[in-house]
Amino acid sequence: MNQPRDALAPRELRAWMAFLAAGHLIDHEIERQLKREGGLSHAEFEVLVGLSLAEGNRLRMSDLARVVMVSKSRLTYQVTQLERAGLVRRTGNEADRRSVWAELTDEGAEVLARVRPGHRRVVRETLIEVLAPEEIDLLGDALGRVADRLRDR
Repeated sequence: MNQPRDALAPRELRAWMAFLAAGHLIDHEIERQLKREGGLSHAEFEVLVGLSLAEGNRLRMSDLARVVMVSKSRLTYQVTQLERAGLVRRTGNEADRRSVWAELTDEGAEVLARVRPGHRRVVRETLIEVLAPEEIDLLGDALGRVADRLRDR
């Protein structure tokens, strides 16, 4: 059987499949750790991290969607879940009534502080410790270029 002209070469296919498998397996380990230690999904964790890095631990919902790289509707769902758990609160802006802000609560900051060490441990065990220092640099550079290309679309 003939390969289509745009078929991936064996080394390209191997790289793609390894990327998919590693990403899936690492994400699974992170999900397990976050759920076990904080009752969070990975997506919820990313929202809490995004807010924790913002000035005053708060961001406009539209800005937070860009920071965590999700659609506004997906972010609305995540923030609703976090708000129900008392980890985030939504507020309006007096100057701009159309603007809705998400803010990390004290309880959200506590949960984040509790799960961060385990998150770092999982990242180290599943990725960092597997690679040589120069491979970490190469991986960071390569995936950074991929992310930049996709952000420019």
